[in-house]
Amino acid sequence: MHFSIPETETRAGDGGAAYVAYNIHVNGVLHCRVRYSQLLGLHEQLRKEYGTNVVPAFPPKKIFTLTPAEVEQRREQLEKYMQAVRQDPTLGGSETFNSFLRKAQQETQQIPTEEVVLEVLLSNGQKVKVTILTSDQTEDVLEAVASKLDLPDDLVGYFSLFLVRETKDGAFSFVRKLQEFELPYVSVTSLHNPEFRIILRKSYWDSSYDDDVMEHHVGLNLLYAQTVSDIEHGWILVNKEQHRQLKSLQEKVSKKEFIRLAQTLKYYGYLKFDPCVTDFPEKGCHVVVSAGNNELNFQVRLPSEQIKEGSFKVTRMRCWRVTSSLVSVQVPMSNGPSGSSPGKSEVKLELAFEYLMSKDRLQWVTITSPQAIMLSICLQSMVDELMVKKSGGSIRKMFRRRANGALRRSDSQQAVKSPPLLDSPDASREPMAKLSSKLTSVSLRGISHSSSANDVGANDFHGNYAFEGIGDEDL
Repeated sequence: MHFSIPETETRAGDGGAAYVAYNIHVNGVLHCRVRYSQLLGLHEQLRKEYGTNVVPAFPPKKIFTLTPAEVEQRREQLEKYMQAVRQDPTLGGSETFNSFLRKAQQETQQIPTEEVVLEVLLSNGQKVKVTILTSDQTEDVLEAVASKLDLPDDLVGYFSLFLVRETKDGAFSFVRKLQEFELPYVSVTSLHNPEFRIILRKSYWDSSYDDDVMEHHVGLNLLYAQTVSDIEHGWILVNKEQHRQLKSLQEKVSKKEFIRLAQTLKYYGYLKFDPCVTDFPEKGCHVVVSAGNNELNFQVRLPSEQIKEGSFKVTRMRCWRVTSSLVSVQVPMSNGPSGSSPGKSEVKLELAFEYLMSKDRLQWVTITSPQAIMLSICLQSMVDELMVKKSGGSIRKMFRRRANGALRRSDSQQAVKSPPLLDSPDASREPMAKLSSKLTSVSLRGISHSSSANDVGANDFHGNYAFEGIGDEDL
């Protein structure tokens, strides 16, 4: 998740005195407004629980009223602090940090704690209505949906809630996977747009886990509905003969056989993203990116209008990085002479990854897309899944019971995180880092070094524990 504090606001307190509010954005969207004193309270609580050696340094207090330059300096320092806390597996996954963000989100949107009915979509368009509290976190809502559907507890970990935008053709554009630090009801209602919905989908990549899900009739029905939907929307490619076979299985209501056949089809289990722009193989190429099977698949339209396709395996991505920057949008004048006037700023998001093209050649590839952070989340979850499987774990063990009876992801799952910095001392990474320094990587704007004064967050950097070098036998 990409945390930034791109702006501040001067607001009036309860007593009428003015104070500076720091606007915390997640994935380029406002999550909450907080005061310096609130963040200081969070910092002190984290230090009390985890010690001064673990918690990053916090911007010091000032005796006198801050000047505009000092407010800007503090904004930058607080942004770096929030990013550092979030990137630390212990601090970023702590209940102290996440509960702070949930409370701040609710206070910012001024939504009181009360019982409400939340509508969650299934892939086939069916609506599941659950009665929750506005202050219920993501895991509580997920459990409520699972309970309403009679999905067994040991299968809940195979599914997640996603915030999506419904498109005109009835398909969905994925905004993000709902996280533990947010309140789903608040997140969707604060957007004030009926196009944004919450949908339940499977949240794993390895299709071998389908066998676990299909053991129970509810899991089978959910997986079947998702597969049918993905085929109907063209996410899974089907030729005429395959379509005939699938239609026959549908008529027979042979759901398992239908899924088994679908598993053999191209792009089964992939998430398809909106058309965007890439610099590979040439700058300015239009591309449709799909994530699945531990890879990013590119369908690229070259400037010559030729269509090319290729895939980038997550195990050969040495690292990746998300950057956001503010760009000024020119607004056409509605009256007067033709031309345009400076409009409001928009957040530009980029995902870049350093890829091992051959045994001794690393190259940066960048994707410019509003869904860049969702792409990063997909990469991270692929790595997490690979590492869990490598360590002998399984998705069945992803959840454990909290004291109050709700479900929570296990500590072992939360601990599987990529390192925040590739330069951290790690003997196993040193040879690859040295190799990288000898190579000529593609120069990416705003990735290696931001030259823009408007850069609002360039520290969302992920080293990849699942990275594998290429041996002679691979060439």
